[in-house]
Amino acid sequence: MNAKLVIATDNYYPRADGIARFLSEIIPRLKKHYDITVICPAYKNTISGIHDEINIVRIPLYNFYVGDFRPARFRRKEINEVIKGADLVFTQGLGPIGALTILSAHKQKKKTVSFIHSVEWELVPMAVKSLFLRRMAYPLMRRFTKHFYSKVDMIIVPSTGILDLISWEIGKKPIRVVHLGCDTKKFCPPHSKREAKKAIDVDQDAILIGYHGRLSREKDLQTLLRGFLRMKKHGKKLIIVGDGLPQLKTMFMRKDVIFTGTKFNVVPYLQAMDIYVLSSLTETTCLSVLEAMSCGVPVISTRVGFVKDYIEDGENGIFFDFQNSVQLAKKIEYLIEHPKMREDLGKAARATVVAGFDWDRTVKDLLTAFSSLKK
Repeated sequence: MNAKLVIATDNYYPRADGIARFLSEIIPRLKKHYDITVICPAYKNTISGIHDEINIVRIPLYNFYVGDFRPARFRRKEINEVIKGADLVFTQGLGPIGALTILSAHKQKKKTVSFIHSVEWELVPMAVKSLFLRRMAYPLMRRFTKHFYSKVDMIIVPSTGILDLISWEIGKKPIRVVHLGCDTKKFCPPHSKREAKKAIDVDQDAILIGYHGRLSREKDLQTLLRGFLRMKKHGKKLIIVGDGLPQLKTMFMRKDVIFTGTKFNVVPYLQAMDIYVLSSLTETTCLSVLEAMSCGVPVISTRVGFVKDYIEDGENGIFFDFQNSVQLAKKIEYLIEHPKMREDLGKAARATVVAGFDWDRTVKDLLTAFSSLKK
């Protein structure tokens, strides 16, 4: 009989983000080794397959948003009941579900592992619109984060850079690095870029500059749009695949921008892109960049999170400075003018992901980490 694993998350489909995609990849692999229960927000089940043979406990949501995030309600009793039957608890972040799960597991003396997908004291302040509240949120989130992660048995981070940052704050808590993965068979280059554009009903002669992910303040999508508008090249199109803050969605309602909303199968859209841009102010691994690279798309990115470690400037991608739309426009124009460089960067990007990022390896490392707590 398998041990019972409880996974607690405040981010889940249909809110498509890195955590939701992470769970959609690891759950089918982990359920071979554990009986799994997932505590998650009460969104409708829109993903088939990954929920087979696992239990889902859905927590109702509040009717307000923090940035583009709608928090779950604080349901301590429901979470306590689930934790009673757990052999191991695995949390994803410090929203209401994650935080209450950590408290419950600590009180019930359950072994608990927390995966840090984002640095809360960097991410949360950026989601706050008011500058005054943003300044207050930063020190409060640092104390909040330290308080909760001090109660878990192990922390897992996706990169050594995050490890250095977290270990400085958390202290002697055991921390392991587990890199995220990418399904390189699914996220693969198209046979023909023109056919890929035709498949999503885009002009086959257009140069398609793209982004896939949430529309939130920390992504700094204003810089992406400004950079696009500064370009003098004709025949260019910007494609935005994702959803989020209404004011950011409105910003992209233009004739020269293709706004698709959320797409659960993003492969055709990535395959159609000629250039991928990440303008974020904060990230950890950024699965959307790995997926674009795996599709052979050259990436122009800020030097952020783990991205600055797996991208080598001019070798398998290109960097630009934070919030510098002028520099971004010049780099996009340069790649448009040099199709051979786009091709070379795309091939090198694909090779980087194939060599270093694999979901089976991610799960193997997670299982090793989980097993070490039994000793």
